[in-house]
Amino acid sequence: MKTVLTIAGSDSSGGAGIQADIKTMICNGVYAMSAITALTAQNTVGVTAIMDVTPDFLGEQLDNVFTDIYPDAVKIGMVSNGALIKVIAEKLKEYKAQRIVIDPVMVATSGSKLISDEAMDALKDRLLPLAAVLTPNIPEAEVLSGMEVKTEEDMILAAEKISKTYLCAVLLKGGHQLNDANDLLYRDGSYKWFFGKRIDNPNTHGTGCTLSSAIASNLAKGYDLEGSVERAKEYISGALSAMLDLGKGCGPLDHGFRIRSRI
Repeated sequence: MKTVLTIAGSDSSGGAGIQADIKTMICNGVYAMSAITALTAQNTVGVTAIMDVTPDFLGEQLDNVFTDIYPDAVKIGMVSNGALIKVIAEKLKEYKAQRIVIDPVMVATSGSKLISDEAMDALKDRLLPLAAVLTPNIPEAEVLSGMEVKTEEDMILAAEKISKTYLCAVLLKGGHQLNDANDLLYRDGSYKWFFGKRIDNPNTHGTGCTLSSAIASNLAKGYDLEGSVERAKEYISGALSAMLDLGKGCGPLDHGFRIRSRI
């Protein structure tokens, strides 16, 4: 069985972060492992508290994973602390990690910054250059490219700038009132659109975590990047189409829709 490591924060409500990653990885046929960067107290309505782990403890988690069950791919989610980002980058280089998928969570849908300037600099300088593929949404792409993204042409230009800056592939996600479910994959000077049907489901908590984890899972299984994105989008569509409705706010996806259909 292929193995995937997620490096991210814990979501106590189970819809995003480590919990979403592990569910996604299991449902995409790989063995999931985790290194937790932070504990969060949150639900479908919002986040009430965050407690970061220490850099030393994060390093211990990564040492224990890499020296025993070496991951075939790595997914990295939100890390809000510059010291933790530095530890992650050092360990990934030390253990020569491959197939690194980074979901660069930096900006909320509202436009509010989610990480400090110091952490942002560490992310750009140390972590993003290690990625095989980055999966920014529109606001994150604007930060990384330094330009506004309002049209399909803007998406192509922004993805090109990000790819050339960090020397990796970029999957620029649509949404945010632009292209809905259509995503753009840019790599090696060329691009491809991945078209998806718009699913009228307001419960989208954890879609970014889920997509990047599904991509990492399929890369670990040996699919190429285009095939991995295709399969990940198919999985996301199924999880949304199942129309799970939990909680008082923006609820989670139905990560286990494939399993339930067999029970």
